[in-house]
Amino acid sequence: MDKMIARQLIKKTDTTEIMGYELLIQSDKESLYNSSEDSVAANAMTAFLTENSNKIFRDRKTFMTFTPSLLFRNTPKLFDKDMVVIQIEDNVVIHPLATILIGKYREEGYHFAINDFQFTPKYFSMLEYVDYIKVNISGEEDEKQRRAIENVVEMAHGFGKEFIATGVNTKEAFELSKDLHVDYVEGAYISDTAVEKTGKMEYLQGNLYQLILEVTKDEPDMELMEQIISRDAALTYALLKMANSAYFSATHRTASIRQAIMRIGINQLKQWVYLLSFKEEETGTEEIMKTSFMRANFASALVKKVNTLKLSASDAYLMGIFSTLDRMIDAPMEEILNDIPVADEVKQALTTGEGEAGKLYQLVLCYERADWTEIKKLSEELELQTNLMAQIYMECVQEVNEIWENVVSK
Repeated sequence: MDKMIARQLIKKTDTTEIMGYELLIQSDKESLYNSSEDSVAANAMTAFLTENSNKIFRDRKTFMTFTPSLLFRNTPKLFDKDMVVIQIEDNVVIHPLATILIGKYREEGYHFAINDFQFTPKYFSMLEYVDYIKVNISGEEDEKQRRAIENVVEMAHGFGKEFIATGVNTKEAFELSKDLHVDYVEGAYISDTAVEKTGKMEYLQGNLYQLILEVTKDEPDMELMEQIISRDAALTYALLKMANSAYFSATHRTASIRQAIMRIGINQLKQWVYLLSFKEEETGTEEIMKTSFMRANFASALVKKVNTLKLSASDAYLMGIFSTLDRMIDAPMEEILNDIPVADEVKQALTTGEGEAGKLYQLVLCYERADWTEIKKLSEELELQTNLMAQIYMECVQEVNEIWENVVSK
């Protein structure tokens, strides 16, 4: 199976709160989602999920579509029943054993969502088992279609279910979702706009806490300090800007975190960290930091597999970690990057999206949006195998989640 795997966030319609993610899987013509006889595809997907079960997103609920074959193979049991939401589609609803199958999982504490709900007896028979109803909203619906969706929303709320609008890829679709009072929204437009500008530089409190603990030791661990700073876009930017300032009279500018630490010195670094610790924390910081950290890890891992791309892993990492700076600072990206000596390829990628590095950057962004067409096009241009990318993506998700669990618990 030529798999492509991505996640798409699901947020509350009227706030910035992220409720969960949908795990999206697109495969070749033998896909379990496309084939009527899906046993071979189901076996392959079960093997892949078994191998990566500990890498599936653990920080929030994960929505995933399961076919009859996957359900009969007990594939959902690879996941924590409190963290996975089993999505079912028409191929499950019309299955003769659907009620028995779903009832069994429900008794064991699993939660369900119905994709593309329809006003038919079969779908209504599933209502007692489901928690979420999902319907696609494009924003181009006529009055009759809008009324039909409105009826489903009202029915869902009447039965105590929550409604998720999917395919929200435009502002018009989002505005319609708000007008219809849906509970949650999901789609490319949501992925692109969920991380809003903070208005000022923000540092994740867990990172500061860990950095303070390390910098105050008699013999601070240089490698550990470098790791802590590198996973925080705001800390990285502020450190490099300070290290390259006129105050330190540096002959050569540096984009290396370790060199910046050595140039500043432990005493100055200690004072700097203490000052940062007194800044007020605002909501929304965690999600923007996590986004930049995921992009950085994914880009640096992918670039190692591209022989034709003249971009180091460290530059690819900076490209990802700095990709959200324009949402933290009220200034154009080009102006922001003038203060730090990043590679020209990185600047071009972040400001115009052009160049070979720009292709890699766009590929990372397309994964966030689950834009399968662009992912396939860009991966072919960069000579990247989609199977390899899927595994790398899962490994990066695991790494980010493990580190984040440690950071936010501080």
